Amino acid sequence: MSGTARIGVTGLAVMGRNLARNFARNGLTVAVHNRTAARTRALVEDFGDEGTFVACESAEDFVAALERPRRLVIMVKAGAATDAVIDEFVPLLEEGDVVIDGGNAHFEDTRRREKALREHGIHFVGAGVSGGEEGALNGPSIMPGGSAESYDSLGPLLERIAARAPDGSPCVTHVGPDGAGHFVKMVHNGIEYADMQLIAEAYHLLRAVAGYSPARIAETFRTWNTGRLDSYLIEITAEVLAHTDAATGKPFVDVVADRAEQKGTGRWTVQTALDLGVPVSGIAEAVFARSVSGHAELRESSRGLPGPEPAALDEREAARFADRVEQALYASKIVSYTQGFHQVRAGSEEYGWDIDAGAVAAIWRAGCIIRAAFLDRIREAFDARPDMPSLLTDKRFGEEIGAAQDDWREVVATAARQGVPTPGFSAALAYYDALRAERLPAALTQGQRDFFGAHTYRRTDREGAFHTLWAGDRSEVAAD
Repeated sequence: MSGTARIGVTGLAVMGRNLARNFARNGLTVAVHNRTAARTRALVEDFGDEGTFVACESAEDFVAALERPRRLVIMVKAGAATDAVIDEFVPLLEEGDVVIDGGNAHFEDTRRREKALREHGIHFVGAGVSGGEEGALNGPSIMPGGSAESYDSLGPLLERIAARAPDGSPCVTHVGPDGAGHFVKMVHNGIEYADMQLIAEAYHLLRAVAGYSPARIAETFRTWNTGRLDSYLIEITAEVLAHTDAATGKPFVDVVADRAEQKGTGRWTVQTALDLGVPVSGIAEAVFARSVSGHAELRESSRGLPGPEPAALDEREAARFADRVEQALYASKIVSYTQGFHQVRAGSEEYGWDIDAGAVAAIWRAGCIIRAAFLDRIREAFDARPDMPSLLTDKRFGEEIGAAQDDWREVVATAARQGVPTPGFSAALAYYDALRAERLPAALTQGQRDFFGAHTYRRTDREGAFHTLWAGDRSEVAAD
């Protein structure tokens, strides 16, 4: 078999199949392969008119179908399955070939794989692909990491299939070396968790406190989507809330069990943030909110606990409250992105990736799940100040969050008084106030640590580490 295919895709479940079709639709000859050959044949039979496919039933045929340097995309389940595919294909590859993992791999696995394949002279690219099955087919946001040389070979092909931002630029960039791409995709998913939680809390408040029906909340979200909250998640939220269950005639959200599931990338974001010492409290609360929702027995046993019952407002107050919720949602959303970009910066510094935050914001403007209108402003802010420590220090975002904070505080206070849980809104506000505080109670915490564990402390008036002899005369001794 002659090497005529510009790129190959192995693993033809929904995401892999749609990615292969996307390449073919954009004029590339695509080699396709699956462990079950029937799936390969079905793709060509069903979609062969969309472009040029080379169906391959063996690993050897698949590799032989690819032009040099070979570019091979793996679209299988993360973990052991990915390692198994790599082990199968690497002996068939040659120096300079490029292996691309387009799954949701943990970035540490990607770093390990990149190092191992580099020893064989083979480039390994961990590419985050966001947008779900629709994005894979019609244009995802793509976050590839790996060597600059691998991107020289692969980048032009990815640019053909990526989503296009409003200014026409492709939503793909070389994020950085080894695991940088999968790291950024992980943080993207963490922000996604936070964003979804905040939207859910806004819905809960509008229903429990404002007394709005799901259909009316859908219209509220549609209105919000025409303004500064314009985003994919706000758009689909309106669709979900407007949907009526065909079997019962009830609002769709009332027949869905209130137990949210997760695949793990949100947990990875929080775990990695802890390792890096980065506060991502909003993302963490979103992960824990899903966890709480799944503990059915714990929730059932606790329903009799004392607390207020939400009381719906009158029509005028409800409308005013809805406006406040919009302010709280917007302010909390800024905090979520602030925390996410802080983690990207910390990871970049820890691993020496030199990630361009503005470029990351640019490729999230279309194709991905967290795509939102204000990402263009985030890109502009980081382009103007690449070393900006926080989005909150950007003049325009700072002014907007300042204008929103009275309503934001009122929403959090109302939720507490009415007994409506808002862990996302509350955590975002606490983070904002922690950053703006002149002093935090951490001084007392450090004093406690020194008392029971001689962990030492720093002083405000001179350099060095110190320890107080708490069991003796309580004199201070230098610990350095």
